[in-house]
Amino acid sequence: MIAIVEGDEAYRAVQRFLKSEGFGVKSFASAEDFLISGQRRETGCLIADIRMPGMSGLDLQAKLHDENHPIPTIFITAHGDEKMRLQAMRVVR
Repeated sequence: MIAIVEGDEAYRAVQRFLKSEGFGVKSFASAEDFLISGQRRETGCLIADIRMPGMSGLDLQAKLHDENHPIPTIFITAHGDEKMRLQAMRVVR
């Protein structure tokens, strides 16, 4: 399953596209919603916004890594920069 974690409903519309291509997809309005969903083990790929209210996508990635349950992650953001890119890549090493 692909999990989309994005606070902006317009971005969660990606879910319809992925489903039309045959992927199992669930969307979550926040990182906290994803964490309480119990979907960690079923998630093969995570698409997450870096900047969200509450826990950020980077915080979510770090938490999953710290729990020894890293999930391949694709970050989306309208506010990316080199420092943020390096921070996202550093967590998985």
